Amino acid sequence: MQSVMKKLLFGLLLLGSHALLAQDAATYQMPPKALADLVTVAPTPGVSVDSKGQYMVILERAANPTIAELSQPEMRLAGVRLNPATNGPSRAQYLTGLKLKKLPAGAETAVTGLPAEAQLSYLQWSPDETRIAFTNTTDGQIELYVADVATGAARRVGSVALNAVLGTPYNWLPDGQGFIVRAVPAERGAVPAAGRVPSGPTVQQNLGRSGQAPTYQDLLKNPSDEKQFNYYATAQVMRLGLDGQTKAIGQPGIITGAQASPDGRFVLTETVHAPFSYLVPVYRFPLRTEVFSIDGTLVKTLADTPAQENVPYSPDGAPTGPRDYAWRTDVPATVFYTEAQDGGDPKQKADIRDKVFALDAPFTSAPQQIYAAQYRFGGFEWGDDKVALATERWWQSRKSLTKVVNPRTWQTRVLFDRSYEDRYSDPGQPDTRRNQYGRDVLNLLPNGELLMLNGTGASSTGDRPFVRVLNLNTGQSKELWRSEAPRFERPVAVLDARKRVLLTTQEQPDENPNYYIRNLAKRSAPQRVTNFPHPYPQLKGIQKEQIRYKRADGVELTAMLYLPAGYKKSDGPLPTFLWAYPAEFKSAAAAGQVNGSPYQFNRISYWGAAAFVTMGYAVLDNASIPIVGEGSKEPNDTYVTQLVSSAQAAIEEGVRRGVVDANRVAVGGHSYGAFMTANLLTHSNLFRAGVARSGAYNRTLTPFGFQNEQRTYWQAPDVYNTMSPFQNADKMKTPLLLIHGEADNNTGTFPMQSERYYTALKSYGASTRLVLLPYESHGYTAKESLLHMLWEMNSWLDKFVKNAPAATPDKSVGQAGNGTK
Repeated sequence: MQSVMKKLLFGLLLLGSHALLAQDAATYQMPPKALADLVTVAPTPGVSVDSKGQYMVILERAANPTIAELSQPEMRLAGVRLNPATNGPSRAQYLTGLKLKKLPAGAETAVTGLPAEAQLSYLQWSPDETRIAFTNTTDGQIELYVADVATGAARRVGSVALNAVLGTPYNWLPDGQGFIVRAVPAERGAVPAAGRVPSGPTVQQNLGRSGQAPTYQDLLKNPSDEKQFNYYATAQVMRLGLDGQTKAIGQPGIITGAQASPDGRFVLTETVHAPFSYLVPVYRFPLRTEVFSIDGTLVKTLADTPAQENVPYSPDGAPTGPRDYAWRTDVPATVFYTEAQDGGDPKQKADIRDKVFALDAPFTSAPQQIYAAQYRFGGFEWGDDKVALATERWWQSRKSLTKVVNPRTWQTRVLFDRSYEDRYSDPGQPDTRRNQYGRDVLNLLPNGELLMLNGTGASSTGDRPFVRVLNLNTGQSKELWRSEAPRFERPVAVLDARKRVLLTTQEQPDENPNYYIRNLAKRSAPQRVTNFPHPYPQLKGIQKEQIRYKRADGVELTAMLYLPAGYKKSDGPLPTFLWAYPAEFKSAAAAGQVNGSPYQFNRISYWGAAAFVTMGYAVLDNASIPIVGEGSKEPNDTYVTQLVSSAQAAIEEGVRRGVVDANRVAVGGHSYGAFMTANLLTHSNLFRAGVARSGAYNRTLTPFGFQNEQRTYWQAPDVYNTMSPFQNADKMKTPLLLIHGEADNNTGTFPMQSERYYTALKSYGASTRLVLLPYESHGYTAKESLLHMLWEMNSWLDKFVKNAPAATPDKSVGQAGNGTK
C-alpha cells in the first residue's frame, strides 16, 4: 500500500510540474523598446471639418486603456456588450480633448468648459454648423454637451442621462435648437436580480421550417438574461432643448433608432420588443416602426415585423417584410423603405429582388412604389427634385449598379454597371452638401455636373487618389487632379465645389500625414493647416517598396516589402515575416490588381507584422493571397492550392531580390489570416514558424458557411474538412504560436477554436503555445495585452526563425509540401 501511495504522489507531482510548465508566463511581459514604443506612443489627433471649410475641430484621442480599465464590469446580452454603470458600450474609444482652428491659418484654441478627465464621443456638427455637440462619459452616466464654435465655450445640456447601449444616443433637430435623445428612463426602478436558480429548462423549438443559424456570440440564454437586457437597453425618446427642457415622445422601450424628419415635425422610431430570440442578436428581434409628432403623439405605426431568425446566410440574403425605414433627406417629411420580392432568399429566381416604397406626411395614403431593383437595393443618395442616385449590388456575381433617378417621375437610367471587385474602374464617391434641413445631399453643380472623389484611386501604378467632375447627363467624366509621386495625397473634403477648393492629407514614407488646403482652379501650392509631429521619429529610415510578382497560375500579386533602416543587400538575406489576409475573387484580373501605394507613410503599427522590421526582419506585409473562383467555380474548392502558391510566389520574389532568407521565413495573420497561417503550416514546407491570432480552425463548428463560403458543411463536407487545420492536425509539425482574446465576440472565432486546436497539436507532438488574453475581444486594446502580444511574437520568432538552426537537406524550407519538417 505504501508503494502505491508513493507512486500516486509521484504522479501528482509530475502532473503539477506539467501544469507549471504549461503556464510559465504568469505575468504580463515587456517586449524590446523598439516594439514597446509603438504601443505607448501618443495617438495622432483626428479632425472634423465643417462643410463650408471655415472651421476644423482637432480631436485629441485617448491612448490605449489599461487592463484595469478593460476589466471593469461588462454585460454581454443579445449580441451587445454594455457597461451597466453608464448604460453605454463597454469597449468605447474616447476623445480626451477638443481644439478649434479657423481655416486656413487660425490658431488652435482649446475648447473650454470640458469636464476634468473628459471621455468624449459621438461628436456632431449642428445643422447650421455654428455649434458642435458631443457626449461625455462619467463613472455613472453619459452626458450631452454643446460647444459654441465662435467662442470655443462648452456646456452641458440639461441633466438627463443618455442611453447608448444600442448606438448613437442623440441627433440634432433640424432647427439646431435641440435634439432627439434616447435617455435612461427616470423611473425605471432597481436592477432586476440575476436569477441563479432556474424555474425550468431553456427550450427552443422548430417545427419543420428550415433556417441556417450563424454562430453568433453573446446571445440571450434564459429569462434572467432577457430581464437584464430589457432593463439596460430600455430608453425614453425625448425632445431635449438647448435650454435643458425635455418632452417625452412615446413610451419607454428598447429603441434602436429615433430620427426627426427633415422639417422637424415628426420623429421616426424603431423599437425592439418581445418575444426575444436566443438564436440571433438584437438587430434581428421583432421590430416596431412608428412615426410620432414632435409633441409626442403617435401618428402612425408603419410596420411590426417578427423576429428574423431564418435570414439566408449570404451577403445577398435579406429579411422578409419591410426593412430599412428612413427619411428622404431632400424633402420635408417622406419615409421610404425596402421590401424583398424573393423572400430574401438569393437562391430563389426573381427578375426583381427588391422594391422600394415611399409614404408622404401625413402618412394616411397607401405607400407608393418608387424603385425596383434587379439586385439587392443598396440605398439612395438624394439630391434635389430632379436627381438622386440609387445603388444595387449582387455578391454572387460581384455586380454593382448605379442609376440616376428622377424623383418627380421615378424614371431611371444606368450610370455605372461594373464589378465592384474592379478597383481600377471605381468612379469615386460623390461630393455632398448640407441642404436647408441640415441634411447631406448631392452637391449638384450647373449643367448636371457632380464632383467625384476617390479615397484610393487604384491604378496599375498603385493607389493615386483623384478628383473628377462627372456629367450626370452624358455619363462622361473629366479628371481635375490626381495624386502624384513622390507623395500620397488624398482628398478629405470639398470646401468649395464651384471654386474647386479641397481639404487633403499629404504624406510620404518618412513624413506622417498632415492636412492641406488645395485650390485646383488656381493650381497654387497647397497650404498646410496642421503640424502633427512624426509619431515615432526614432524609426525614420525604414525602407519600403511595393513589389509585384506572379504566382504559378499567372495571377499577378503584390506585397509591401519593409527592410530595416540602413540595410543593404550586400548585408545578405534576412529572416522574414510574411503577414496576409486572404481575399476571394470571381475574376483573376481583379485579384491581380495593385493594392496600396509605396508613397504612403510608414505606419509601423503594433498590430501587424511591419513592427518587426525594427527587430531585423524583412517583412512582406499585406501580401496578396487571392482565392479565385471564376464562372461557376467556387473559390474554396482549390483554397489550399491557391493559398500555398501565393505564399510561395511571395517568398521566391523576396529570394530573387536577395533580401529574403528562404530557410528563415515565418507567416502570421489575424482572424481569417490566422486560419490561413495554420493552413500554410499544415500544407507546405515554406515556413519555419507561424503566429495565428484569434482564428477559427475547425470549420465543422461554423457549419452554415464561413467568411464568404455559402455552402453548408453537409453540402460540401470535403471542402470544410480539407480547409480545417483542426481536422489535419496530424500533418502539422511546424512551430505555431496561438493567441486569442478570452472575450472574443466575433462570429465563428470562439476562444474554444484555439483551445481545441492547441490540444490537438499538442497530442501529435507539435511545438505550439497558446496565449489567452484576459478581457480582450476579437481585437486587443489594453496596453498590457498589446505589449505582451508583441513580447510573445518576438520571442517565438527569435527562437524558431531568427535563431533557427541551419536546415538539413531533408528538412529544407522554402518548398511546397505537406508541412513535415
